[in-house]
Amino acid sequence: MSIYEEVEFEDLDYDPVTQIYTYPCPCGDKFSISLEALWDGEDIATCPSCTLRIEIIYDEEDLPPLREDDDDDDESGGEEDVKKQDEEGEEIDHNIASVLQKSLTVK
Repeated sequence: MSIYEEVEFEDLDYDPVTQIYTYPCPCGDKFSISLEALWDGEDIATCPSCTLRIEIIYDEEDLPPLREDDDDDDESGGEEDVKKQDEEGEEIDHNIASVLQKSLTVK
């Protein structure tokens, strides 16, 4: 398959929570590739909405370290605990808040 464009690693957007790199596609969606895939030597990012692909130009030494997930210590059965702060600065567990909200709406 052909490559639409070669893109420098520094030009990608990175989400440290999902460990996914993205780059805008001309179709309006985004090319994406995971940090893990880059560490595995993959250098092709695909767009989920069209057939275009880009080649990522990078050196492994420029990659951030992979986050190690502790599956042994996870008591929620594989679900990630999402915690944020509310307007008063109190920490909120959004998994629990979602369950409570659902139980309050059941009549």
